Amino acid sequence: MTRAPAVVVVGAGPAGLFAAERLATAGAAVTVYDRMPSPARKLLLAGRGGLNLTHSEPRAAFRARYEALPPLLSAALEAFPPAALRAWAAGLGEPTFVGTSGRVFPEAFKASPLVRAWLARLAGLGVSLVMRHRLVEIAAAGALTFEGPEGRTVVPCDAALLALGGASWPRMGSDGGWTPLLEARGVALNSLRPSNMGVEMDWTEAFAARFAGQPLKSVAFRIDDRTARGEATITAQGLEGGAIYALSAPIRESLATHGAARLHLDLKPDLDGAAIARRLAGARPKDSLSAVLKKTLALTPQAIALLREAAGGPLPRDPAGLAALVKDVVLPVPGVRPLDRAISTAGGVRFDALGEGFELARLPGIFVAGEMLDWEGPTGGYLLQATFATAAAAAAAMAVRLGLRPPSPAARW
Repeated sequence: MTRAPAVVVVGAGPAGLFAAERLATAGAAVTVYDRMPSPARKLLLAGRGGLNLTHSEPRAAFRARYEALPPLLSAALEAFPPAALRAWAAGLGEPTFVGTSGRVFPEAFKASPLVRAWLARLAGLGVSLVMRHRLVEIAAAGALTFEGPEGRTVVPCDAALLALGGASWPRMGSDGGWTPLLEARGVALNSLRPSNMGVEMDWTEAFAARFAGQPLKSVAFRIDDRTARGEATITAQGLEGGAIYALSAPIRESLATHGAARLHLDLKPDLDGAAIARRLAGARPKDSLSAVLKKTLALTPQAIALLREAAGGPLPRDPAGLAALVKDVVLPVPGVRPLDRAISTAGGVRFDALGEGFELARLPGIFVAGEMLDWEGPTGGYLLQATFATAAAAAAAMAVRLGLRPPSPAARW
């Protein structure tokens, strides 16, 4: 009787666990290694806020969310789209719903029930989990070396998947420690950089003390030719939130190229400047400027204070000048929050370092999935969707390499 192919998965996050599930279903003997004490720690932490699995928007809009969508990632998303991820969650007894923003969540609105059901499924498939083991060497001929509580162990395998995440959640295990291991084997990488990160602002001390934690709702931010609408939150250091995160790449690019960046904030994106000026002109002369802005434009105290902060002095009294400021608050960005404060990571294994099916060209039999790869998407479900999709694609290619029948194609768009 021939033995089942031995597969090692390194990383017990969403990409690693999902690839392990697919490969075990195909007939492989799968062992998952992770340096943390327990699996899915980052997923569980993210799930405290609702676990945004994916997004419900149409295919073209969904795909456009990714920066310079590489062909391999494009094909992976086509093969494992949002409908497939929702079906998978439902199969674990965790049906999903679409929120008012179009984001998709488990009905339980947290990660723990899904993770419990998932780990039970993996155990039923015979997947072994080996925790507290850090990958320290990738040798030739399909052997990986781990450092564990009892010392170093060399683990032979027929194929391996690396799913070690980026470097933005070091306390959850994603510390980017894998980069020197791959560089030593000649794998081409792009430097790891923060993505979906906050930006820094030189607030005055009084403004930061009073308004840190306050939201800016239904606004639009622009940098160069890129605009993002949504919400942001004032922090003691600057700004963060979905509308800021969506502009991560152009903000980083501007800082790298010019040493600085300038965000343009539109506090009333649904009104043009002329309409705003008319409303301001109709205000009662005896009202204070703050009262005028509150009554005619429904601006919040933090938005009004931000206008004053950006102006660096008294606000213009004439309606046209004040309307122009409301429509274009210029905010210099001296820097961004550091990598360990970011939600996700840009950079990683370059796509030109991969062969077909997410296999490393320099290391045959070693595959990569998830956030280790150099792709970038915003929050809103796009990060997890691409993580699962690349894991599904890598697992399918590994199954073919091992002579196994890959899992059936998932639901299409």
